[in-house]
Amino acid sequence: MQKIPLGSTGLMVSSLCLGTMTWGNQNSEAEGHAQMDMALDHGVNFWDTAEMYPVNPVKAETVGRTEEIVGAWFAARGGRDRVVLATKVTGAGHAEVRGGADLTPSVMRAACEASLRRLRTDHIDLYQLHWPNREVYHFRNIWGFDPRSGDAGRDIRDDKAKTEAHMVEILEEAAKLQAEGKIGHLALSNETVWGTAKWLALAERHGLPRVASIQNEYSLLCRQFDSDWAELSHMENLPLLAFSPLATGLLTGKYQGDVTPPGSRRSRNDTLGGRLTPQVFPAVEAYLGIAASHGLDPAQMALAFCLTRPFPCIPIFGATSLAQLKTALGAADITLSPEVMAAIAAAHRAHPMPF
Repeated sequence: MQKIPLGSTGLMVSSLCLGTMTWGNQNSEAEGHAQMDMALDHGVNFWDTAEMYPVNPVKAETVGRTEEIVGAWFAARGGRDRVVLATKVTGAGHAEVRGGADLTPSVMRAACEASLRRLRTDHIDLYQLHWPNREVYHFRNIWGFDPRSGDAGRDIRDDKAKTEAHMVEILEEAAKLQAEGKIGHLALSNETVWGTAKWLALAERHGLPRVASIQNEYSLLCRQFDSDWAELSHMENLPLLAFSPLATGLLTGKYQGDVTPPGSRRSRNDTLGGRLTPQVFPAVEAYLGIAASHGLDPAQMALAFCLTRPFPCIPIFGATSLAQLKTALGAADITLSPEVMAAIAAAHRAHPMPF
């Protein structure tokens, strides 16, 4: 599989990234290990996890279990040096993790050290902030997003100053973790353009670690990254790690007809995180039709589309079976023709924001 630079980090990573969030819930430890074996055999050396995984649902008793499964694989197989390992520290508001406490420097340090223990390693290559303390528009919040944080009557400039001070504190702690060899690079997830630009500016101003990448949702059905984000990503050489590139399985077609296959994500999350809307099935049908008319597997087409973007983009795919994993891995060998790309562009105009 092709290896590409991860922004300006100096790391070379596979063009596809292995996601892990089902391990410990939908998948057993043995199944997770089998997926890691297959992925590495196919050249996927970039793996992404998080302290709060597994999900669907997140439960206090399973927080950290996915990292433990990854760590058990390293202990059994060795090969830590063959993998670029990414994980995340949970943001504010998720009661299952630290009671929903805000992200602070001390929280980040404790979380990082706990992840290192579970992962059975002394170094995390890419340490991501799972989401900010402040309100953002991700997770379907865009329909009611209001950037005016804080209580009525409070000067928004106070919030801005506090946000910037918090960012500097986190960057300073990241610098200490880097100096101790515990993390290689700091990165972001579920951030905004303003927030990311601010992280970059503050790092440069204070001589602190530069954030290396941004992990946000992106797929044929979720194209929010295509405007201001695309410019920032390109100009700053800040790769997008695209999560849910198959839109939680919608783009495979398995939910068409409004069905719920046994054992699927929808059987555990009936709205697929708010992605099931009256508009989504016609949009999916359009993309399935493009794939069928050009002899493409729809999942491979969706992943290959991410690799065509005019900004650095690495899709993170997950699987609950080795058959699904094998299909996803095949996307690395797919080149989408101009005719397919034109058809995708037309479908996007017809179905611009289906959830």
